[in-house]
Amino acid sequence: MLLNLNIIDLAIVKSLNLDLKKGMSVLTGETGAGKSILLTALGLALGNRADSGYVRPGCKRAEVNLDFDLSDAPLAKQWLDDNDLDDGQQCLIRRIVNQDGGSKAYINNRPATLQSLKQLSGLLVEIHGQHAHLTLLDPEQQRHLLDVFANNNDLLEALNKAYFAWKKINKELNTLIKASSDQSEREELIRYQLEELQQLQLDSYDYPALSDEHNKLAHLGQILIEGQSQLDILYENDQQSVNQVLNQSLSTFTHLAQFSTELQEINELISSAQIQVEEAAHQLRDFLGNQEADPQRLDWLESQIGIIQDISRKHQVSPEQIPELALKLEQELNNISHSSERIEELTQLAEDSLKKYHRLSLKLSKNRRSNAKKLEISISSTIKELGMPQGDFLVDLSYQEDEVPKANGNDKIEFLISANPGLPAKPLAKVASGGELSRISLAIQVTTSTDKTTPTMIFDEVDSGIGGGIAEIVGQKLCSLSHNRQVLCVTHLPQVASQAHQHLFVKKEQTETTSSTVSQLSSSERIEEVARMLGGVNMTEQTLAHAKEMLGENI
Repeated sequence: MLLNLNIIDLAIVKSLNLDLKKGMSVLTGETGAGKSILLTALGLALGNRADSGYVRPGCKRAEVNLDFDLSDAPLAKQWLDDNDLDDGQQCLIRRIVNQDGGSKAYINNRPATLQSLKQLSGLLVEIHGQHAHLTLLDPEQQRHLLDVFANNNDLLEALNKAYFAWKKINKELNTLIKASSDQSEREELIRYQLEELQQLQLDSYDYPALSDEHNKLAHLGQILIEGQSQLDILYENDQQSVNQVLNQSLSTFTHLAQFSTELQEINELISSAQIQVEEAAHQLRDFLGNQEADPQRLDWLESQIGIIQDISRKHQVSPEQIPELALKLEQELNNISHSSERIEELTQLAEDSLKKYHRLSLKLSKNRRSNAKKLEISISSTIKELGMPQGDFLVDLSYQEDEVPKANGNDKIEFLISANPGLPAKPLAKVASGGELSRISLAIQVTTSTDKTTPTMIFDEVDSGIGGGIAEIVGQKLCSLSHNRQVLCVTHLPQVASQAHQHLFVKKEQTETTSSTVSQLSSSERIEEVARMLGGVNMTEQTLAHAKEMLGENI
């Protein structure tokens, strides 16, 4: 459960440190006092999107810290252990929002992603907003609520695994069947293209080497003439070769080095240069001596390079990419050649996966149908208590046997309501008013919540539009939920507030800047707050007595 909520510089909250207890806690206060900010803080710490507007004016950052006791949250503890974030029986969640809107999240003082934060928070806290009844009109939400009530999680997981396996197989099968219609024409084209490529001797294909050899043979005359000229300059001209000049310099510096040791290094450099010139001249002489014009080889190279460039342009690839192109075409040809075998194999796999899907889908449908009856009875009973004495809640469930498989099964599920006797049940959106939807939504939340393992539940004004004796029943229902979990409820109804084990009061204070504070009310303070909620402008003895009577044993 949530032990402590700590807020620093968030919106109108400068500093807040709130300890929470087991059972049912209510949060009350005047409209605009800042109750919504506390829920905003909780949502932010649990992974909601950050915004720079959350930071209190004049501050650098906002910070929210949550401290959870994990003794009643085994799934959350297991998640922390699986993700190497376990830290005993407590879990600390921290969220920081900077002025620029950027944020950081921490789980047990270790950096965490928002995705991780949301995964963990779903195992710790469940928030029901004041507009939760609107989502009740969504067919997918209705399906989800029934599956939660029926504990269908494992069956749903197995079904969807079979569904996605079938979908993947079926996609590949349809692609192959579509491709097979014109595969003979495509096969003929690929074979022609491969034959054309094979004339390039792909086993020993090396376009850069061919290009280099062609370039050398095409310019061999120039290489031989200019090469011999450079050989003369470097070495073979006895009168004015580079080697002869270096010899003369070496002789001079060898003589001068006797008089100045500083010239010795220069002498060594010249000696090294002479050795390199001699080596270069020897290599050039050997190179020139090994060159021989080969007109036939040159013609072949020019023809081969021309073919390569034509093929490159045709296939819109570079000459270097031709071997890769050939490999790709061979793979495609192999796929076409074996496509009939693959189609037969995939057809069998698709049939097997479809049978498995339908077997699980029928099992899921049967389980939903049996639990739908239990859900109808439970919710019908609850909405009667909540001021709809003639109301009947029904779950219309039909199995769409002829439809293609879908995620979450082939059931069509729709919640129906009959508000008055003698009238046929109709979908919620066509029958229920806003107030009735709120009551039905609350009834569903109360009914399905008993099967959940989330240790902390938060209700944000879900009692909106309800009053009188019905409000007292709503409070009792919320209180009953807190017998095996922690319930935090934001409310404006004294009938609900009087049922709580802990009463928290939100107050807005204005000094130089506006700020909200939260305090736990004492017994006498609770009487005054419930009296205020009863609507008394002036606190009379009668109002206070009424408030005290409503609180009963809770003070």
